[in-house]
Amino acid sequence: MRPVWSGAISFGLVTIPIKMVPATESHDISFRQIHTADGGRIRYRKVCELDGQVLRQDEIVRGYETATGTLIPVTDEDLDNLPLPTAKAIEIVSFVPAASIDPIQIGASYYLAATETVAAKPYELLRQALERSSKVAVAKFAMRDRERLGLLRVKGDVIMLHALR
Repeated sequence: MRPVWSGAISFGLVTIPIKMVPATESHDISFRQIHTADGGRIRYRKVCELDGQVLRQDEIVRGYETATGTLIPVTDEDLDNLPLPTAKAIEIVSFVPAASIDPIQIGASYYLAATETVAAKPYELLRQALERSSKVAVAKFAMRDRERLGLLRVKGDVIMLHALR
């Protein structure tokens, strides 16, 4: 499976280069809307409110609406320039007993793997420390242009990251 993110686990003076792969996949069934009379597929058109013109996807950008209703375009470059301290790191902020985490708070799950031979030893040391102490690590990380709170825990011989809700 392809990595969805790469960066490093970071705590204190320790940095462990890792890659992240999804631990689950969606098995949802997708339905389409169809016209009952002839079975034709129903589609949604993107129409400009000002001139009524139907737009192609490449003519549409994100915009932020201010309190006064003014729309300000926001580009991918603008988002890339936002200062996210955890953009390429999973920053461990504390270690807590595993039993203190309510499972209902756990969201998407990912497997973390060391990216380099040099990273294998510190990765394994962190994995063993978490396993022996029966603790989990609460961490901050950024994914899809948003900083999130996550949980690092051991599952077998790997460290998993669970996004928290």
